[in-house]
Amino acid sequence: MSNDSKTDYAIETTNITKIYGSDNTEVVAMRDACMQVKKGEVVALLGPSGSGKSTFLTAVGLINPPTSGQVIIGGKLALDGPVAKTNLRSFRRKHIGFVFQKSNLIPFLSAVENIQVAMELSGESSREARRRSLELMDYLGVADRADNLPMALSGGQQQRIAVARALANHPSVILADEPTAALDGVSGRQVMELFSKVAHEQDAGVIVVTHDHRALDVFDTIYEMEDGLMHRKSDHELSTN
Repeated sequence: MSNDSKTDYAIETTNITKIYGSDNTEVVAMRDACMQVKKGEVVALLGPSGSGKSTFLTAVGLINPPTSGQVIIGGKLALDGPVAKTNLRSFRRKHIGFVFQKSNLIPFLSAVENIQVAMELSGESSREARRRSLELMDYLGVADRADNLPMALSGGQQQRIAVARALANHPSVILADEPTAALDGVSGRQVMELFSKVAHEQDAGVIVVTHDHRALDVFDTIYEMEDGLMHRKSDHELSTN
């Protein structure tokens, strides 16, 4: 496949498989997982605990390379099986933003400083980092909380700051692992809608791993994993659930 044919996709995985151990101790955590996420598309990945969702996300995030298969980000082959085809650390920093179940904000930094630090670590000036941080907070509806420490923020506000931090370096890909698990239904839906907004307005490819079925209508596409196998859910499947 030529690079030109890949430019509409933020994320592509081709038959990625992850095997731990060998011989009698071999465990297949994920087998032949294929996914295509267009730029501007938000995708949900469902499945029970232990089904391989987090294994898939860490492979796409270039953290835990697959045993075989390819991971392509923005048309660039990043992983061919366990072999890195680029400098993974710098590639992640430039192209991928992460949001986790817990916001993981630095407790002694203010909300705006938690966003700034992501840009400063990538070499941005403090002045420009603060300007963009405040811009992102305004975009995500938490500009009035800029100088608050994380402990003074609600769970939903903390996750908005985490999303802003993930967006700080203009990534083409956002990966979120159970981002609403610790939130109530209202806050959880707001965060899910936020990912949809980010995908559509920032032209990013977004994958959200979730157990939360209450806000699936905000997603463009839904995949499901079970026993390490992935499939894309059809409209019929969704309508009968």
